[in-house]
Amino acid sequence: MKTAVEELSPTRVRLSVEVTFEELKPSLDKAYREVSRQVRIPGFRPGRVPPAIIDRRIGRGAVLTEAVNEALPGFYSKAVQEAEVLALGQPEVEITQLDVGKDLTFTAEVEVRPKFELPDLAELSVTVPSAVVTPDDVEEYLTALRERFASLKTAQRPAENGDYVTIDLSASVDGKPVEDAQASGLSYQIGSGTLLEGLDDALIGMSAGESATFTSELAGGESAGQQADVTVTVQSVKVKELPELDDDFAQLASEFDTLGELRAATRRQLEGFRRLQQLNQARDLAVEALVDRVDIPLPEKFVEHELEHLREGYDEQLAQARMSLADYLQSREKTEEEFDAELLRQSQRGVKQSFVLDELVRSEDLSVGQAELSYWVADQAQRSGIAPEAFARQLTESGQLGVAVTEVLHIKAAALIAERVTVTDEAGNTIDVKAEIERLGASGDGTPAEAAGEPGEPQETGEAAEAAETAGTDDTGADDAPEDSAQA
Repeated sequence: MKTAVEELSPTRVRLSVEVTFEELKPSLDKAYREVSRQVRIPGFRPGRVPPAIIDRRIGRGAVLTEAVNEALPGFYSKAVQEAEVLALGQPEVEITQLDVGKDLTFTAEVEVRPKFELPDLAELSVTVPSAVVTPDDVEEYLTALRERFASLKTAQRPAENGDYVTIDLSASVDGKPVEDAQASGLSYQIGSGTLLEGLDDALIGMSAGESATFTSELAGGESAGQQADVTVTVQSVKVKELPELDDDFAQLASEFDTLGELRAATRRQLEGFRRLQQLNQARDLAVEALVDRVDIPLPEKFVEHELEHLREGYDEQLAQARMSLADYLQSREKTEEEFDAELLRQSQRGVKQSFVLDELVRSEDLSVGQAELSYWVADQAQRSGIAPEAFARQLTESGQLGVAVTEVLHIKAAALIAERVTVTDEAGNTIDVKAEIERLGASGDGTPAEAAGEPGEPQETGEAAEAAETAGTDDTGADDAPEDSAQA
């Protein structure tokens, strides 16, 4: 077999392949045997029909075509290997000669992995935010923790901004009640703006038992978009009270006996969390710096495939949010042309980054161990809210195991980049990423005992003990810690 390579572009080649008839003959004999088993010809048992009879009844050209179709993938793969071409995707094949007793010739056009060289990673540098934790950071966290254990107490006064009220709502359009715009016993924080426009203004100054009517546009239901007369009745007015920051609170909200112990633990764990964030940022910024440094011609079909994938992702998210693309663009103050251009840039960037990481995997001869793959599967399963065994089964059944391996290899390549570039914080301190990863792994530093994120609605009780019972008293795990958008 002979193969010639013609470069059509930096990302596309044409292979011209010549296969001798002797090389094709085993596939031709196999095709005769297969046809012999399938045809029914009087006087011959299945599988015993001579080739000459098949040629007269079926036609030798049809058998030859079947032989070529069966053998072509193998010939193509051999041609790719001989030409040392890193093919991407499926080829466009054209048979240029197919005659009995003659050589088979065909061409195959296929996109190929672009050739490029990676720069010396030590020449790259990135700057990440400082991981220093200040006393104010600790107090901010403790304040958020107090918010989680806040209680609501009835206030014997008119409602003010920030108060929590229990209300009844009813709406009418042109004097007729709107059936799907009636509600009672709603809990609402004044000023949150999460219900109807004009509701906050109407509630301020109202006391329990009072009613008021205001005009607002209905947001949902059959009357969505229409102006309605909305009557709101206040059942109760409550104010939020935070527990005192003392030893009793430390025992209520954590595993510690004193406030001093809680403060010290919070500082340590915030520092660990900040360092983890810092490492994630170092990795992401290092990859971005490397991608920016490399000039790579991009295969159009790969970019188109990535663009289609991004669009499908946006369509799914908009469908889940019950939002049209037009509404989304309006909320982002973007035109459709700007949105399309942004998606194209993201697609090009994604393909380019994938090539860079692939090249690093190849040049560093990175591999994936069973333990690493199992860890990734367990992590993804947890993020998806399903059992690791079920997630692994989904990967296998959908043929996505190779994709999972590639993802783990890319993560390892990104970590390697971060370890080799120069990383400094905003104060000019050099950060040894590899040493930090090993230190964090050895120390087990994680995230704070309680979340400093959204406090949520306070408990409707006047006793801290009841609040603790409802919220959970010894909840010191990392589940409630603020999440970092990047993977470690």
